[in-house]
Amino acid sequence: MVAVKQFTLSDAILEKIHSRAASYDRENKFFSDDFNDLKKAGYLHLAVPTEFRGYGFNVAQVAQLQRRLAYNAPATALAINMHFYFTGVAADLWRSGDKSLERMLRETMKGEVFAAGHAETGNDLPLLLSTTKAEKAPGGYKFTGRKSFGSLTPVWTRLGIHAMDASNPNAPMIVHAFMPRDAKGYSIKETWDVLGMRATRSDDTILDGAFVPDKYIGRVLPAGAVDQFVLSVFAWADIGFSNVYYGIALRARDLAVEGLKKRTSLGLTRSMAYHPEMQHAAAEMTLELESMGPHIDKVAQDWANGVDHGHNWPMKIVSAKYHCVEGAGRVVDLALEMSGGFGMFKASELERLYRDVRCGRFHPANSALVHEIVGKTTLGIGLDEQPRWG
Repeated sequence: MVAVKQFTLSDAILEKIHSRAASYDRENKFFSDDFNDLKKAGYLHLAVPTEFRGYGFNVAQVAQLQRRLAYNAPATALAINMHFYFTGVAADLWRSGDKSLERMLRETMKGEVFAAGHAETGNDLPLLLSTTKAEKAPGGYKFTGRKSFGSLTPVWTRLGIHAMDASNPNAPMIVHAFMPRDAKGYSIKETWDVLGMRATRSDDTILDGAFVPDKYIGRVLPAGAVDQFVLSVFAWADIGFSNVYYGIALRARDLAVEGLKKRTSLGLTRSMAYHPEMQHAAAEMTLELESMGPHIDKVAQDWANGVDHGHNWPMKIVSAKYHCVEGAGRVVDLALEMSGGFGMFKASELERLYRDVRCGRFHPANSALVHEIVGKTTLGIGLDEQPRWG
Protein backbone atom coordinates (compact mmCIF):
# COMPACT_ATOMS: atom_id res chain seq x y z
CA MET A 1 0.00 0.00 0.00
CA VAL A 2 1.44 3.38 -1.05
CA ALA A 3 1.47 5.91 1.79
CA VAL A 4 -0.47 9.10 1.07
CA LYS A 5 -1.24 12.32 2.88
CA GLN A 6 -4.57 14.08 2.76
CA PHE A 7 -5.00 16.85 0.22
CA THR A 8 -8.07 18.98 -0.41
CA LEU A 9 -8.62 21.10 -3.50
CA SER A 10 -11.04 23.50 -1.84
CA ASP A 11 -14.23 24.80 -3.37
CA ALA A 12 -12.96 28.34 -2.71
CA ILE A 13 -9.86 27.81 -4.85
CA LEU A 14 -11.89 26.13 -7.59
CA GLU A 15 -14.41 28.97 -7.64
CA LYS A 16 -11.62 31.50 -8.10
CA ILE A 17 -10.02 29.40 -10.81
CA HIS A 18 -13.33 29.01 -12.64
CA SER A 19 -14.01 32.75 -12.44
CA ARG A 20 -10.74 33.52 -14.26
CA ALA A 21 -10.96 30.94 -17.06
CA ALA A 22 -12.95 33.07 -19.51
CA SER A 23 -10.65 36.08 -19.29
CA TYR A 24 -7.51 33.96 -19.66
CA ASP A 25 -9.01 32.45 -22.81
CA ARG A 26 -10.18 35.78 -24.21
CA GLU A 27 -6.84 37.49 -23.59
CA ASN A 28 -4.75 34.47 -24.64
CA LYS A 29 -3.01 34.87 -21.30
CA PHE A 30 -1.22 32.34 -19.11
CA PHE A 31 -3.12 31.27 -16.00
CA SER A 32 -0.66 32.94 -13.62
CA ASP A 33 -3.03 33.44 -10.70
CA ASP A 34 -4.34 29.89 -10.98
CA PHE A 35 -0.80 28.56 -11.06
CA ASN A 36 0.22 30.56 -8.01
CA ASP A 37 -2.85 29.44 -6.05
CA LEU A 38 -2.28 25.78 -6.93
CA LYS A 39 1.43 25.95 -6.19
CA LYS A 40 0.79 27.61 -2.83
CA ALA A 41 -1.73 24.90 -1.97
CA GLY A 42 0.87 22.19 -2.64
CA TYR A 43 -0.91 20.87 -5.74
CA LEU A 44 2.35 20.41 -7.66
CA HIS A 45 3.54 17.97 -4.97
CA LEU A 46 0.64 15.53 -5.32
CA ALA A 47 2.58 12.76 -7.06
CA VAL A 48 5.77 13.03 -4.99
CA PRO A 49 6.05 10.15 -2.46
CA THR A 50 5.56 10.95 1.21
CA GLU A 51 9.17 9.90 1.81
CA PHE A 52 10.12 13.18 0.13
CA ARG A 53 7.35 15.11 1.98
CA GLY A 54 4.97 15.00 -1.00
CA TYR A 55 1.41 13.69 -0.90
CA GLY A 56 2.15 10.27 -2.39
CA PHE A 57 -0.82 10.24 -4.78
CA ASN A 58 -0.83 7.59 -7.50
CA VAL A 59 -2.06 8.21 -11.05
CA ALA A 60 -5.67 7.27 -10.23
CA GLN A 61 -5.79 9.69 -7.29
CA VAL A 62 -4.18 12.54 -9.21
CA ALA A 63 -6.61 11.89 -12.08
CA GLN A 64 -9.62 12.41 -9.83
CA LEU A 65 -8.39 15.85 -8.78
CA GLN A 66 -7.38 16.77 -12.33
CA ARG A 67 -10.88 15.87 -13.49
CA ARG A 68 -12.33 18.24 -10.91
CA LEU A 69 -9.91 20.99 -11.87
CA ALA A 70 -10.69 20.54 -15.58
CA TYR A 71 -14.41 20.83 -14.83
CA ASN A 72 -13.67 24.40 -13.73
CA ALA A 73 -10.73 25.38 -15.95
CA PRO A 74 -9.69 22.94 -18.69
CA ALA A 75 -6.59 24.79 -19.85
CA THR A 76 -5.25 25.08 -16.33
CA ALA A 77 -5.70 21.35 -15.73
CA LEU A 78 -4.20 20.43 -19.10
CA ALA A 79 -1.03 22.44 -18.55
CA ILE A 80 -0.55 21.16 -14.99
CA ASN A 81 -0.86 17.64 -16.40
CA MET A 82 2.50 18.15 -18.12
CA HIS A 83 4.15 18.59 -14.71
CA PHE A 84 2.41 15.53 -13.27
CA TYR A 85 3.39 13.25 -16.09
CA PHE A 86 7.04 13.66 -15.17
CA THR A 87 6.78 13.82 -11.38
CA GLY A 88 4.38 10.86 -11.49
CA VAL A 89 6.76 8.84 -13.66
CA ALA A 90 9.67 9.60 -11.33
CA ALA A 91 7.55 8.50 -8.36
CA ASP A 92 6.41 5.25 -9.99
CA LEU A 93 9.98 4.34 -10.92
CA TRP A 94 11.26 5.19 -7.45
CA ARG A 95 8.63 2.98 -5.79
CA SER A 96 9.59 0.13 -8.13
CA GLY A 97 13.21 0.36 -6.97
CA ASP A 98 14.53 2.45 -9.89
CA LYS A 99 16.14 5.50 -8.27
CA SER A 100 17.42 7.04 -11.53
CA LEU A 101 14.98 9.98 -11.40
CA GLU A 102 15.07 10.56 -7.64
CA ARG A 103 16.62 13.97 -8.31
CA MET A 104 13.34 15.08 -9.91
CA LEU A 105 11.37 14.25 -6.77
CA ARG A 106 13.74 16.22 -4.57
CA GLU A 107 13.78 19.14 -7.01
CA THR A 108 9.99 19.22 -7.19
CA MET A 109 9.80 19.68 -3.44
CA LYS A 110 12.25 22.57 -3.79
CA GLY A 111 9.92 24.32 -6.24
CA GLU A 112 11.07 23.11 -9.64
CA VAL A 113 8.33 22.90 -12.30
CA PHE A 114 8.52 20.24 -15.01
CA ALA A 115 7.07 20.60 -18.50
CA ALA A 116 7.02 18.61 -21.73
CA GLY A 117 9.04 19.48 -24.80
CA HIS A 118 8.28 16.52 -27.03
CA ALA A 119 6.16 17.73 -29.95
CA GLU A 120 8.05 18.05 -33.23
CA THR A 121 7.16 18.60 -36.85
CA GLY A 122 7.73 15.47 -38.92
CA ASN A 123 7.66 12.89 -36.12
CA ASP A 124 4.51 10.81 -35.59
CA LEU A 125 6.12 8.55 -32.97
CA PRO A 126 6.62 10.83 -29.97
CA LEU A 127 9.32 9.78 -27.49
CA LEU A 128 10.34 6.80 -29.67
CA LEU A 129 11.93 8.78 -32.52
CA SER A 130 12.97 12.41 -32.89
CA THR A 131 13.76 15.06 -35.47
CA THR A 132 15.82 16.90 -32.83
CA LYS A 133 19.56 16.19 -32.83
CA ALA A 134 21.51 15.13 -29.74
CA GLU A 135 25.33 15.31 -29.74
CA LYS A 136 27.52 13.96 -26.96
CA ALA A 137 29.68 16.67 -25.47
CA PRO A 138 32.06 16.74 -22.51
CA GLY A 139 29.91 16.40 -19.39
CA GLY A 140 26.57 16.16 -21.17
CA TYR A 141 24.74 16.55 -24.47
CA LYS A 142 23.98 19.36 -26.90
CA PHE A 143 20.51 19.53 -28.43
CA THR A 144 19.46 21.16 -31.71
CA GLY A 145 15.90 21.30 -32.99
CA ARG A 146 12.51 22.86 -32.42
CA LYS A 147 9.93 21.78 -29.85
CA SER A 148 6.29 22.85 -30.06
CA PHE A 149 3.27 22.73 -27.75
CA GLY A 150 5.38 23.61 -24.70
CA SER A 151 2.63 24.04 -22.12
CA LEU A 152 3.71 25.92 -18.96
CA THR A 153 6.25 27.90 -21.00
CA PRO A 154 6.11 30.97 -18.71
CA VAL A 155 6.87 29.00 -15.53
CA TRP A 156 8.72 25.75 -16.24
CA THR A 157 12.15 25.35 -14.71
CA ARG A 158 12.87 21.89 -16.18
CA LEU A 159 11.84 21.10 -19.76
CA GLY A 160 11.63 17.42 -20.59
CA ILE A 161 13.06 16.96 -24.08
CA HIS A 162 14.18 14.06 -26.23
CA ALA A 163 16.42 13.90 -29.28
CA MET A 164 18.20 11.41 -31.51
CA ASP A 165 21.90 10.70 -31.25
CA ALA A 166 22.74 9.27 -34.68
CA SER A 167 26.51 9.30 -34.23
CA ASN A 168 26.32 5.54 -34.87
CA PRO A 169 23.96 5.25 -37.87
CA ASN A 170 23.54 1.53 -37.22
CA ALA A 171 22.41 2.08 -33.65
CA PRO A 172 20.71 5.47 -33.23
CA MET A 173 19.82 6.35 -29.65
CA ILE A 174 17.10 8.53 -28.13
CA VAL A 175 18.36 10.81 -25.37
CA HIS A 176 15.80 11.94 -22.79
CA ALA A 177 16.82 15.03 -20.83
CA PHE A 178 15.46 17.65 -18.46
CA MET A 179 16.80 21.00 -19.56
CA PRO A 180 17.16 23.61 -16.79
CA ARG A 181 15.68 27.05 -17.39
CA ASP A 182 19.13 28.63 -17.05
CA ALA A 183 20.67 26.44 -19.77
CA LYS A 184 22.51 28.16 -22.61
CA GLY A 185 21.69 27.77 -26.29
CA TYR A 186 17.91 27.91 -26.49
CA SER A 187 15.21 30.53 -27.02
CA ILE A 188 11.45 30.68 -26.67
CA LYS A 189 9.32 31.86 -29.56
CA GLU A 190 5.82 33.07 -28.68
CA THR A 191 3.69 31.24 -31.22
CA TRP A 192 0.64 30.40 -29.09
CA ASP A 193 -2.47 31.99 -30.66
CA VAL A 194 -4.76 29.04 -31.23
CA LEU A 195 -8.30 27.67 -31.29
CA GLY A 196 -8.59 26.38 -27.72
CA MET A 197 -6.71 25.67 -24.50
CA ARG A 198 -5.29 29.14 -24.93
CA ALA A 199 -4.29 29.71 -21.30
CA THR A 200 -1.72 26.89 -21.47
CA ARG A 201 0.67 29.25 -23.32
CA SER A 202 2.24 26.33 -25.16
CA ASP A 203 4.91 28.26 -27.02
CA ASP A 204 7.80 26.88 -29.08
CA THR A 205 11.28 26.23 -27.74
CA ILE A 206 14.14 26.50 -30.22
CA LEU A 207 17.21 24.48 -29.27
CA ASP A 208 20.42 25.76 -30.84
CA GLY A 209 23.08 23.56 -29.36
CA ALA A 210 21.51 23.79 -25.91
CA PHE A 211 23.76 22.07 -23.40
CA VAL A 212 22.31 19.75 -20.74
CA PRO A 213 24.68 18.24 -18.14
CA ASP A 214 24.78 14.49 -17.61
CA LYS A 215 23.04 14.80 -14.24
CA TYR A 216 19.90 15.94 -16.09
CA ILE A 217 19.92 13.08 -18.60
CA GLY A 218 17.06 10.75 -17.68
CA ARG A 219 17.47 7.95 -20.21
CA VAL A 220 19.45 6.95 -23.29
CA LEU A 221 17.56 4.25 -25.19
CA PRO A 222 17.74 2.63 -28.63
CA ALA A 223 15.52 4.46 -31.11
CA GLY A 224 12.05 2.93 -31.05
CA ALA A 225 12.62 1.17 -27.73
CA VAL A 226 10.01 1.24 -24.97
CA ASP A 227 11.18 0.76 -21.41
CA GLN A 228 9.29 1.40 -18.17
CA PHE A 229 10.19 5.10 -18.27
CA VAL A 230 8.69 5.61 -21.73
CA LEU A 231 5.61 3.50 -21.00
CA SER A 232 5.09 5.39 -17.73
CA VAL A 233 5.22 8.73 -19.54
CA PHE A 234 2.46 7.55 -21.87
CA ALA A 235 0.43 6.23 -18.94
CA TRP A 236 0.57 9.40 -16.86
CA ALA A 237 0.15 11.66 -19.88
CA ASP A 238 -2.78 9.87 -21.49
CA ILE A 239 -4.62 9.08 -18.27
CA GLY A 240 -4.24 12.76 -17.44
CA PHE A 241 -5.47 13.87 -20.86
CA SER A 242 -8.43 11.51 -20.56
CA ASN A 243 -9.55 13.03 -17.29
CA VAL A 244 -9.18 16.59 -18.53
CA TYR A 245 -11.53 15.92 -21.44
CA TYR A 246 -13.86 13.89 -19.28
CA GLY A 247 -14.04 16.90 -16.97
CA ILE A 248 -14.95 19.11 -19.94
CA ALA A 249 -17.71 16.71 -20.95
CA LEU A 250 -19.17 16.64 -17.44
CA ARG A 251 -19.20 20.44 -17.32
CA ALA A 252 -20.81 20.73 -20.76
CA ARG A 253 -23.54 18.25 -19.83
CA ASP A 254 -24.30 20.13 -16.61
CA LEU A 255 -24.42 23.50 -18.39
CA ALA A 256 -26.73 22.10 -21.07
CA VAL A 257 -29.10 20.61 -18.49
CA GLU A 258 -29.16 23.79 -16.44
CA GLY A 259 -29.83 25.90 -19.52
CA LEU A 260 -32.50 23.60 -20.89
CA LYS A 261 -34.59 23.88 -17.74
CA LYS A 262 -34.73 27.64 -18.29
CA ARG A 263 -35.63 27.54 -21.98
CA THR A 264 -39.25 27.76 -23.05
CA SER A 265 -41.19 27.28 -26.27
CA LEU A 266 -44.61 28.40 -27.46
CA GLY A 267 -45.19 24.78 -28.40
CA LEU A 268 -44.74 23.51 -24.84
CA THR A 269 -46.53 24.16 -21.57
CA ARG A 270 -43.36 23.52 -19.57
CA SER A 271 -39.62 24.03 -20.15
CA MET A 272 -37.69 22.57 -23.08
CA ALA A 273 -36.60 19.79 -20.72
CA TYR A 274 -39.94 18.19 -21.63
CA HIS A 275 -39.24 18.19 -25.37
CA PRO A 276 -38.72 14.56 -26.45
CA GLU A 277 -35.71 15.33 -28.65
CA MET A 278 -34.05 17.29 -25.87
CA GLN A 279 -34.57 14.31 -23.57
CA HIS A 280 -33.07 12.10 -26.27
CA ALA A 281 -30.02 14.38 -26.51
CA ALA A 282 -29.65 14.45 -22.72
CA ALA A 283 -29.75 10.66 -22.70
CA GLU A 284 -27.10 10.47 -25.41
CA MET A 285 -24.78 12.68 -23.36
CA THR A 286 -25.20 10.64 -20.20
CA LEU A 287 -24.85 7.33 -22.05
CA GLU A 288 -21.53 8.55 -23.38
CA LEU A 289 -20.36 9.75 -19.98
CA GLU A 290 -21.41 6.52 -18.28
CA SER A 291 -18.97 4.56 -20.42
CA MET A 292 -16.12 7.08 -20.32
CA GLY A 293 -15.77 7.34 -16.55
CA PRO A 294 -15.48 3.62 -15.71
CA HIS A 295 -13.10 3.07 -18.64
CA ILE A 296 -10.50 5.61 -17.56
CA ASP A 297 -10.93 4.76 -13.88
CA LYS A 298 -10.20 1.08 -14.58
CA VAL A 299 -7.07 1.83 -16.61
CA ALA A 300 -5.82 4.29 -13.98
CA GLN A 301 -6.46 1.88 -11.12
CA ASP A 302 -4.80 -1.01 -12.96
CA TRP A 303 -1.70 1.09 -13.59
CA ALA A 304 -1.60 2.32 -10.00
CA ASN A 305 -2.03 -1.23 -8.68
CA GLY A 306 0.68 -2.69 -10.91
CA VAL A 307 -1.63 -5.01 -12.84
CA ASP A 308 0.39 -6.93 -15.42
CA HIS A 309 -1.25 -6.42 -18.81
CA GLY A 310 2.07 -7.17 -20.54
CA HIS A 311 2.21 -6.13 -24.19
CA ASN A 312 -1.43 -4.97 -23.98
CA TRP A 313 -0.55 -1.95 -21.85
CA PRO A 314 0.11 0.50 -24.74
CA MET A 315 -3.21 -0.48 -26.32
CA LYS A 316 -5.09 -0.03 -23.05
CA ILE A 317 -3.54 3.38 -22.35
CA VAL A 318 -4.20 4.92 -25.77
CA SER A 319 -7.66 3.35 -26.02
CA ALA A 320 -8.78 5.13 -22.85
CA LYS A 321 -7.48 8.46 -24.11
CA TYR A 322 -9.10 8.01 -27.53
CA HIS A 323 -12.44 6.98 -25.98
CA CYS A 324 -12.55 10.01 -23.68
CA VAL A 325 -11.46 12.57 -26.25
CA GLU A 326 -13.91 11.34 -28.89
CA GLY A 327 -16.71 10.92 -26.35
CA ALA A 328 -16.12 14.38 -24.90
CA GLY A 329 -16.37 15.86 -28.38
CA ARG A 330 -19.76 14.24 -28.90
CA VAL A 331 -21.03 15.40 -25.51
CA VAL A 332 -19.96 19.00 -26.09
CA ASP A 333 -21.48 19.00 -29.58
CA LEU A 334 -24.81 17.84 -28.14
CA ALA A 335 -24.62 20.40 -25.35
CA LEU A 336 -24.09 23.22 -27.85
CA GLU A 337 -27.04 22.06 -29.95
CA MET A 338 -29.20 21.94 -26.85
CA SER A 339 -28.31 25.56 -26.08
CA GLY A 340 -30.59 26.67 -28.93
CA GLY A 341 -27.90 28.76 -30.58
CA PHE A 342 -27.04 30.99 -27.64
CA GLY A 343 -24.17 28.67 -26.79
CA MET A 344 -22.25 29.98 -29.79
CA PHE A 345 -21.89 33.47 -28.33
CA LYS A 346 -18.44 34.36 -26.99
CA ALA A 347 -20.00 35.14 -23.61
CA SER A 348 -21.07 31.49 -23.30
CA GLU A 349 -18.91 29.01 -21.43
CA LEU A 350 -20.12 26.35 -23.85
CA GLU A 351 -18.48 28.22 -26.72
CA ARG A 352 -15.12 28.02 -24.94
CA LEU A 353 -15.60 24.35 -24.07
CA TYR A 354 -16.50 23.66 -27.71
CA ARG A 355 -13.11 25.05 -28.74
CA ASP A 356 -11.15 23.47 -25.90
CA VAL A 357 -12.50 19.98 -26.51
CA ARG A 358 -11.25 20.08 -30.12
CA CYS A 359 -7.66 20.12 -28.86
CA GLY A 360 -7.83 16.60 -27.46
CA ARG A 361 -7.27 15.03 -30.84
CA PHE A 362 -3.88 16.66 -31.16
CA HIS A 363 -2.43 15.15 -27.98
CA PRO A 364 -0.48 11.94 -28.43
CA ALA A 365 -1.50 9.42 -29.27
CA ASN A 366 -3.54 10.89 -32.14
CA SER A 367 -6.19 8.88 -33.94
CA ALA A 368 -3.81 7.44 -36.55
CA LEU A 369 -1.32 6.19 -33.96
CA VAL A 370 -4.10 4.88 -31.69
CA HIS A 371 -5.51 2.78 -34.50
CA GLU A 372 -2.04 1.51 -35.41
CA ILE A 373 -1.30 0.46 -31.82
CA VAL A 374 -4.71 -1.07 -31.19
CA GLY A 375 -4.87 -2.72 -34.61
CA LYS A 376 -1.42 -4.30 -34.39
CA THR A 377 -2.01 -5.46 -30.82
CA THR A 378 -5.33 -7.02 -31.81
CA LEU A 379 -3.70 -8.81 -34.74
CA GLY A 380 -0.74 -9.98 -32.69
CA ILE A 381 1.80 -7.83 -34.54
CA GLY A 382 4.65 -6.44 -32.45
CA LEU A 383 4.72 -2.66 -32.20
CA ASP A 384 8.48 -2.70 -32.84
CA GLU A 385 8.24 -5.00 -35.86
CA GLN A 386 10.02 -3.70 -38.98
CA PRO A 387 9.21 -2.60 -41.58
CA ARG A 388 6.48 -0.61 -39.89
CA TRP A 389 3.96 -1.45 -42.61
CA GLY A 390 3.84 -3.77 -45.60
